[in-house]
Amino acid sequence: MQYYSLNKKAPNVSFKDAVIKGLAPDKGLYFPESISPLPKGFFKHIEYFNNTEIAYEVIKQFIGEEIPEKELKEIIEDTLSFDFPVVPIKKNIVTLELFHGPTMAFKDVGARFMARCFGYFNKDEEATKVTVLVATSGDTGGAVASGFLGVEGVDVVILYPSGKVSNVQEKQLTTLGQNIKALEVNGTFDDCQAMVKKAFLDEELTSQRNLTSANSINVARWLPQMFYFFFAFKQLKNKKKDLIFSVPSGNFGNICAGIMAQQLGLPIKQFIAATNANDIVPNYLETGVYTAKPSKQTISNAMDVGDPSNFVRIQEIYGTDKELKKHLTSYSFSDDETREAMKEIKKKSGYIADPHGAVGYLGLKKYFKNNKGQGIFIETAHPVKFLDVVEPVLNESIEYPQQIKDVIDKEKVSIKISTYQELKDYLVTIK
Repeated sequence: MQYYSLNKKAPNVSFKDAVIKGLAPDKGLYFPESISPLPKGFFKHIEYFNNTEIAYEVIKQFIGEEIPEKELKEIIEDTLSFDFPVVPIKKNIVTLELFHGPTMAFKDVGARFMARCFGYFNKDEEATKVTVLVATSGDTGGAVASGFLGVEGVDVVILYPSGKVSNVQEKQLTTLGQNIKALEVNGTFDDCQAMVKKAFLDEELTSQRNLTSANSINVARWLPQMFYFFFAFKQLKNKKKDLIFSVPSGNFGNICAGIMAQQLGLPIKQFIAATNANDIVPNYLETGVYTAKPSKQTISNAMDVGDPSNFVRIQEIYGTDKELKKHLTSYSFSDDETREAMKEIKKKSGYIADPHGAVGYLGLKKYFKNNKGQGIFIETAHPVKFLDVVEPVLNESIEYPQQIKDVIDKEKVSIKISTYQELKDYLVTIK
């Protein structure tokens, strides 16, 4: 499989090169040259396949011969070493829980898959040491830190906005040590992301340091998220209803992966990109004008993104605005609406949703005012990661799962920076 840059000004590359480079030389996101739908029999008999078998069928065309079947299946099996249950909430609405991995966030799968691909590509050659540079608004940092911990030949540098991630999230990305370094930025997530992008454009820096990204712009982080939508479909009792996915959306990588699953033949009628006050895409769908804005801080902080990187991939898939609007709806919700949704879900079903899942629920609720179908909203992170929000809203205590107990009492280690020059100076000194 070859990958091309969405900026169309760079040579096509292999899967391996797309993974290692992260961004194309023209700073475009990589996109697969072709997408071949899976056989109809695969969907008809999906209940008979385990998760590893499903994931292998979904991902293999995007990797080709670059990782042999045996090794690819081992990577997938190791990546998917936890459950992805569908939980009923109310009539025609269920949630898909993606928080049963080591950092209790949906990004565990992409980070683990990408790290294991790096491990495979570094295995049999004198590979140049790589620095994974990543900005996080919450969960990406912890997932990447856990996924890459101890991977040979890879340093991980995580930038996060000071005071704008939860205590649990901060501990997950500042306590691991080894090859994981955390930089605490005096600013917003947008500032962190701007520094990362500037680093990739800095030829003086990239001539000294082999940089790549582990945000969802990287194809090995992004594509494995297709698995979730197949796992949900497998578990549905009634597969004949129109299937509606509501995805809490920040950088739009997860919903874009769902749209790729749709291109592979998964019978999804509609996607809802449910956002918080960062309403760039809802405004675009309403006005036809895409306007990036400074991100606003909300209680669903992992979605506090003012210029979603992966939206350009969604535009590439659908080709025209007319086709895009046919399959994609997007709504924005306030913090107060999110809090009320958390209370409503708890009252009606006994289920405790985190703020991001609650935004996804609101997306379905709004869509179903005028439409019917089987709704699935994505529960992206365990509510324990947002105790400062969840406990006051629901007026109850949430017990720490083991994954959180393992890090919560460890000492935070971070380096505070305010400028790009400080980031650059730090990167140059990494041994």
